[in-house]
Amino acid sequence: MENQITTYLFDTQEGHERLLPLSFTRPVADFRIGITTIREKWETMRPACYRYLPAEYLREKFGDVNDPEEEALFISGSLLPSFELIKEIDALHTGEALTDGESAIAFRGTYSKLLSHEWVAKRLSEDSYRIIRHAFDVFLQNPSQIEADFFRLTCGRESQPLDESNKVIGALTDREGRQMLFIEEGARVEGAIINLTRGPVYIGKNAEVMEGSLLRGPLALCANAKIRMGSKIYGGCTFGPYCKVGGEIDNSVLFGFSNKAHDGYLGNAVVGEWCNIGAGVNASNLKNDYSKIRVWNYHTHTFMRTDLQFCGPIIGDHTKIGVNCMLNTATVLGVGVNLHGAGFPRVFVPSFSEGSPTTGFTNVPMKKFNDIAERVMSRRNLKLTDTDRKIYEKVYQVASTFKG
Repeated sequence: MENQITTYLFDTQEGHERLLPLSFTRPVADFRIGITTIREKWETMRPACYRYLPAEYLREKFGDVNDPEEEALFISGSLLPSFELIKEIDALHTGEALTDGESAIAFRGTYSKLLSHEWVAKRLSEDSYRIIRHAFDVFLQNPSQIEADFFRLTCGRESQPLDESNKVIGALTDREGRQMLFIEEGARVEGAIINLTRGPVYIGKNAEVMEGSLLRGPLALCANAKIRMGSKIYGGCTFGPYCKVGGEIDNSVLFGFSNKAHDGYLGNAVVGEWCNIGAGVNASNLKNDYSKIRVWNYHTHTFMRTDLQFCGPIIGDHTKIGVNCMLNTATVLGVGVNLHGAGFPRVFVPSFSEGSPTTGFTNVPMKKFNDIAERVMSRRNLKLTDTDRKIYEKVYQVASTFKG
């Protein structure tokens, strides 16, 4: 490792709450944005020994601080790395912190000093770094992060050849001679129309694009993911490992192991893991009166104003949406929601709720949730561990705290 000092990607309580429901089940640095997770970006761009330092109930699974009195480097898990930012972080002396004006976003020193706010502040200008403060920032930042990841990950490498059955719009290389389409080993792309005029397209290892699909960059299809026949995929989309997608999707991020495999519309959305969006589900991302959007904020327990014209659903892990369901603009669905039936639900549905807008909602029993999660994960040869169960039980306990 080039940087021998241990580096922790840490989450504050406020930062954790602002990014719920996605952060209920993972550190923020485990969010997928662009092609890779935030942690994977740091590991690639600044090699070091990295550890997570998430909310306390997540530490049994994701890690804890080794010694609160040992000097280390602490970087906010919400920060998106750039080489300019890395230079500033590596220039920190013991006891110094880069701040956003209020809190430390990078600090060199001991964990105890970080907790007690004992640092010499060096303020960063707001336009000198990129940070994920709210869940909708994931899809807002995703197009630029796809491009940054693409050129970094494919530099000096050779793509697998594109099958002749495909049609490409735009040049396969840009003015700098960089590839704009990259197909990893084992991937299959047949009978698709791929538009590279707005950004690059990345097809991950063993991924598949089926015939009749329309793809527009920037786009990332990660390892073992699948785009089904006749799909219409607009720019700014990332589909994480083992996702299956179809229908019409625009500027949306699916972290991994989630399916939206059928017709229906999804736009300006973020979806966690192990979710299933049924056939014919349509989610609004624009209000009829074109007014700016308000979205549920877990930290403040209320709806927050945004400056957004477009925002689709934010969906926590293990949520299922039944056939032909409809979602209003900027609907937030927590962890383990089971939505079905006719009509529009409220634009905030708390974790572990099941039901429909017409019949009402009840709590999902913990045993029922675990049984379903086990069945779903076993389809990918993965197990629901005892540590996972503890995390979901904790989320279950605090879910009532975040009811709207």
